[in-house]
Amino acid sequence: MNPKSDKLVRRTTMVATLTASYFLLTADYGPEPNVLDPIKAAIKSAEHSVKEFIFGPDKRIEGSEAAKPIPNNAEKHP
Repeated sequence: MNPKSDKLVRRTTMVATLTASYFLLTADYGPEPNVLDPIKAAIKSAEHSVKEFIFGPDKRIEGSEAAKPIPNNAEKHP
């Protein structure tokens, strides 16, 4: 095999291995705790950190949207 195609095959294999590992480690294995929970928590934490770094901190607060009253359109248009 020539060096360029060998390099391409190696990189493709690495990406496929990392993708498969990610999906296997973050899969939901049911409600009972298992040995992969700490690894899964670390991966989710890293995901959140990267998303926060790229997109900025999440400005909405989960509970505040539910507590806001729904505006009444009848008050604006009698």
